[in-house]
Amino acid sequence: MTDSSRPGLFARLRQGLSRTRERLGGGIADLVLGRRSIDALTVEEIETLLLGADAGVEATTALVDDLNDRLARHELADGEAVLAALKERMLKLLAPCEVPAPVFTARPHVILMAGVNGAGKTTTIGKLAQRLKSEGKQVVLAAGDTFRAAAVEQLKVWGERLGVPVISQQPGADPAAVIYDALLAARSRGADVVIADTSGRLHTQAGLMDELRKIRRVMGKFDPAAPHETLLVLDAGNGQNALVQARQFNEAIGVTGLVLTKLDGTAKGGVVLAIASQLGLPIRFIGVGEKADDLRPFVAQDFVEALLSRDTDSPA
Repeated sequence: MTDSSRPGLFARLRQGLSRTRERLGGGIADLVLGRRSIDALTVEEIETLLLGADAGVEATTALVDDLNDRLARHELADGEAVLAALKERMLKLLAPCEVPAPVFTARPHVILMAGVNGAGKTTTIGKLAQRLKSEGKQVVLAAGDTFRAAAVEQLKVWGERLGVPVISQQPGADPAAVIYDALLAARSRGADVVIADTSGRLHTQAGLMDELRKIRRVMGKFDPAAPHETLLVLDAGNGQNALVQARQFNEAIGVTGLVLTKLDGTAKGGVVLAIASQLGLPIRFIGVGEKADDLRPFVAQDFVEALLSRDTDSPA
C-alpha cells in the first residue's frame, strides 16, 4: 500500500467499523476523556463496554487486568493515557493474528473455503478471486456447493464478471468430484490457483463435516500438500457464536486462516479480540463493505486505530 493511498483506505476501514467503533471506541472516549482522574470504577465501566462489543471474557479480562495494573502504578493520569494503554494492549493481542498468507509454491495453489450458511462465503470467493486476478494470477473457481443451486449461479456470475472459469456439475453432484475436476482443469490450463467453494454447512452437522474431510482427502490425492490454505468465513455479526464456529471447524478440518465478514453491519466487532485471545488463528481478511476492495488483509495496527478512533479524529 502506498503512503498516498493509505488515508483513503484507512478512512473506509474506519467507516466500515463505525457501528462497533461507536459502541466501543466512542463509548470509552465518552467515558474517560475530560475526566480529571481515572479510578477503578472507570475501569469497570470499560469492562462493561468491552463485553457489550462481544470481546469475550478472556480478552476483556486481559485488557482490564492491564488497565488495573497501570492504575496501581499511577500510569493512567487521564483519558488519553487510558486510550493509549488500550491500543497498546489490543495491538499486543491482535498482532500474532496478522500472518501473511502462504506463498504460492504449488501450481495450482489450492484454497478450500468453508463456513456456515449466510456468512458471505460465495461473495468472499468472488472478491478474493478479483484480488488474485489483479495480482496477475490465473484463477479457477470450483463450484463445490452442489446443494444450493443459487450458490453455483452466484459463482458463475462472479466468473463471468472476472473472466474466470467456473467448474461445476449438476445440482446434487458429489462436491469432492466437482472439486477434483476443477483441480484437473486448473492443471491443464496452467492456472495458478483454485478456490473451492463448499456448501454452507452448520458446524453441528457431523455428516457435512465428514464431507469436508472427504474433500480434503480427495484434494490430497491430487496433491499431497493440498489444500494449501483452508479459509473459514465467519459473519462477525454472529458475535460469540462465530467463535464457537471457528473452534469447531478448526477441530474438524484444521483451519489455516479466517475471513471475518460483515464487520460494517454489526456492533459486535469486538469478537475479533475474542478470536485472537482464545484461538490465535491467523486472520487473513476482514470484510468492511460491499465493494471488492472492502475485503482487505487484516492489519492489526490499522484495525485497532480504526476501532478506537473518535469522530473528531483525522482519518489520515
